[in-house]
Amino acid sequence: NRHEFSTVLLHGITASGKTEIYMRLVERCLESGRTALVLVPEIALTPVIHEQFLQRFGNVMAVMHSSLAEGQRHDDWWRVRRGEARVVLGTRSAVFAPLENLGVVIVDEEHESSYKQDETPRYHGRDTAVVRGRLSNALVVLGSATPALESYANAEKEKYHLLTLSERVGRRPLASVEIVDMREEFRQTQTQVPISRRLREEVEAQLKSGQQTMFLLNRRGYSWCLLCRSCGQTERCVNCSISLTYHRRENRLICHYCGYQTTVPKRCRACDSEYIYYVGEGTEKLEQKLAEMFPKARVARLDRDAARRPGQYLKLLSDFRDGKIDILVGTQLIAKGHDFPGVTLVGIVSADTSLSLPDFRAAERTFQLLTQAAGRAGRGEFPGRVLVQTFFPEHYAIRFAAEQDYNKFFNKELHFRKVMHYPPAAALAEVMVKDKTLEHATRMAAEVGKFLESLGELIRGVRILGPGPAPLARIEGVYRIQFLLKAASRARLNTILRRLAEECEGLGVPSHALMIDMDPVNLM
Repeated sequence: NRHEFSTVLLHGITASGKTEIYMRLVERCLESGRTALVLVPEIALTPVIHEQFLQRFGNVMAVMHSSLAEGQRHDDWWRVRRGEARVVLGTRSAVFAPLENLGVVIVDEEHESSYKQDETPRYHGRDTAVVRGRLSNALVVLGSATPALESYANAEKEKYHLLTLSERVGRRPLASVEIVDMREEFRQTQTQVPISRRLREEVEAQLKSGQQTMFLLNRRGYSWCLLCRSCGQTERCVNCSISLTYHRRENRLICHYCGYQTTVPKRCRACDSEYIYYVGEGTEKLEQKLAEMFPKARVARLDRDAARRPGQYLKLLSDFRDGKIDILVGTQLIAKGHDFPGVTLVGIVSADTSLSLPDFRAAERTFQLLTQAAGRAGRGEFPGRVLVQTFFPEHYAIRFAAEQDYNKFFNKELHFRKVMHYPPAAALAEVMVKDKTLEHATRMAAEVGKFLESLGELIRGVRILGPGPAPLARIEGVYRIQFLLKAASRARLNTILRRLAEECEGLGVPSHALMIDMDPVNLM
């Protein structure tokens, strides 16, 4: 009820009742005559929150996200503008909803990367929510079981107030987590199968007792790529510097970045050899293998491919919640925010996939994904079990996720960030030069490099990495050359970036060829 700004980080373990706290805060806010804004990463990923809010605040609530029909978006915007809707539930762009007299701003799953817009304007929904709260003298609540390192560091510096929920609703225990060392599995069986013997035993026990199982494999498609065993070439996208993924249902090779598709060759296009090999497993292949392994089980898959068909996503979720599916296979889509009381076993098939990415947040993302996935188990009356299959059981992200110990992970990861001068220990900006020809991109990047060096005193103490090719050096036919700028002072970094933006045309770098991103979330 106090008309003053403050930011609270609500660090609540999975199934600790964060949604109920949000709803009570919104109720209190409405009683005092103020309005409320609730942000979620993706409406589709949080159908339970959506339903609960609709039941409690239906007549005074508006839902705002990009998947709505144009007419509905227009009507809801005006309902909010006229003051008829006093609660807004939406994705990142809802942070700009025209609410008057705002009392509370809630950002659920505040660590999610989808809060960052990856095209201009490159705002971060969470950070914008904090600024909006300050401008409105409102309470800002950031909620997560696995807060972003930046948010937890702000809580440690007492910039945010920290509230911790360390128990699940009804004192239900956290799921027990067991690590399966796939190196040992390979030594003993001499075969590379996606499901270990231990995990297979557990699934068999689940099916006998009528309990449900979730499998997480964060890679869609059937196989990661096609490799020629004769010349070593992989089938690559014509527009992007990435291998194509084989999708069996469409019987096509598909690029997961630009959507380019091509036929599956019978022989290698480079050397005409017939020794083509399908490398790795995706969710589509895992779904097929599980259906073969457990013929009596009802197996379904939930990933971006399965969710594309209208209504299919919500139908799969409701069928699983109603017990019509025994085993659900999916990507990170199934790990986030869902409440499935019947799930008592979660199998994480390849915990290492995200660890190998060339991004300083790889360990943080792995820890978050494993912890969130483990949080899907044991939310009903029976305790949950999680089996994590990995080739790297010693890695601290996997070890601490198994212990579900956020503080140990935070301290270890923060040490690495301090040593390497990465956020939250330093301010970070990405500058990228893009062009359809490598020659032009290289020339413009050299000009940007010279300009940065010419800033003299202003650039002193700022670490500049680059120019160098971005990890994904070519996307949609455009070459990408990257600089990373690290500085102790965010203000100084902002000054440098403004100077670059103002003077880029004079350097022969048109503004459309230059991308500047303060606090980038994805460095790929």
